[in-house]
Amino acid sequence: MPDLSNQRRLASILLKCGSGRVWIDPAREQEISDSVTRQDIRTAIKSGAIRRRAIQGTSRSRARRYAAEVAKGRHQGPGSRRGSPRSRSSKKERWMRRIRPQRELLATLRAEKRITPAVYRRYYRQAKGGMYRSRAHLLLNLQLAGHLPAEAKS
Repeated sequence: MPDLSNQRRLASILLKCGSGRVWIDPAREQEISDSVTRQDIRTAIKSGAIRRRAIQGTSRSRARRYAAEVAKGRHQGPGSRRGSPRSRSSKKERWMRRIRPQRELLATLRAEKRITPAVYRRYYRQAKGGMYRSRAHLLLNLQLAGHLPAEAKS
């Protein structure tokens, strides 16, 4: 096996890459070992005896697999968490979790004719304004205002 370090060095200059990325055809090593000038190396490059290897990238397959697992709900335990519970859910998500049950309660009460449309509209607007912490808080205020009878505790 001939020493091709000089040819590899010249090829790396011509190919504008490191010598480690220079590929030399093993079947044509003897022919390339006779190449001494840059022009000889250029000819070998044109003929395909010498090529520049592609840059080795970082595979995303493991990252894709991990992301798919996270989408299924894996890797969400306390050891994987960075940030407080409030920082892990957006303001909008927190708002939706709070407002949807309140609006469902109001809609149910109106459908069952337990509150008038005027009362419904008033409390809907107040809920939208963020006046009530929870469904229970809204229910309590409806009872205190006399719009609903207080439910007996068993």
